[in-house]
Amino acid sequence: MPAATTSAATSTTARTPSDRDRGVVSHGMAQRLAERDAMRRHRLVRRVVGWVLAVLAAAALGWVVLFSPVLGLDTGRVTISGEGTVVDPAQVAAVVGEAAGTPLPRLDTVALRDRVLELNGVRDVEIRRAWPTGLDVRLESREPVVAVPVEEGFALLDADGVRVRTDPAAPEGLPQVEVPLDDADPLALDAAIVLLNALPADLAAQVQHVSASTRDAVVMRLRDGDTVEWGSAEDAALKVRVLQTLRAVPENAAATVFDVSAPTLPVTR
Repeated sequence: MPAATTSAATSTTARTPSDRDRGVVSHGMAQRLAERDAMRRHRLVRRVVGWVLAVLAAAALGWVVLFSPVLGLDTGRVTISGEGTVVDPAQVAAVVGEAAGTPLPRLDTVALRDRVLELNGVRDVEIRRAWPTGLDVRLESREPVVAVPVEEGFALLDADGVRVRTDPAAPEGLPQVEVPLDDADPLALDAAIVLLNALPADLAAQVQHVSASTRDAVVMRLRDGDTVEWGSAEDAALKVRVLQTLRAVPENAAATVFDVSAPTLPVTR
């Protein structure tokens, strides 16, 4: 009996350290799990904070770009070029000035271009943003090529036959074209303009007067007194070459009339 008692005591004593170890291990795992959860929560918080800051930064940047005056149009930084002799740059500046203060990223350049195109004498316009607060406005003006007598004086027409303005007298050096602007047959005017557009610069500078009673009866008078019977607008390039050749021939030095209406059968007299 004493031996059995000793054995039981020994067995009880042997189990006690094992239970203690298990308790220590369980406590350590719980700590590690708690630390892992804490780290996971910390990372989540950092991500959320990062996302919030990114959204706030994007919103702030969007406000600066789209709504703040930082990139607002400054009329003092607007350049206008190509106005020629017809377009009033002050009118262009006034139209552009209506958009003053509008941030450049929100500025509707298409609508602004349409407004400028409505101005007298503007054939085309290109509008570019000049960062950070300016605009570059490049105009193509309708320059007059002929002066047509009207009741108010002389209507100045461009190469497309568009009336750009009316002057009391014909500008110096601008050829006069006698064609009724209210003619039921506008092709007479078209034929006269085709003639002027077909002439080389040196010959065009010699033109003093053009008349066109019909589309097929265009007549040109030069500043030296010579008359050119041009005819219709057809074969314009060929007629120019024939006219230049005829005027260069010494035998035609005394001629004052050059009929190139049928360019393959020209006549001088």
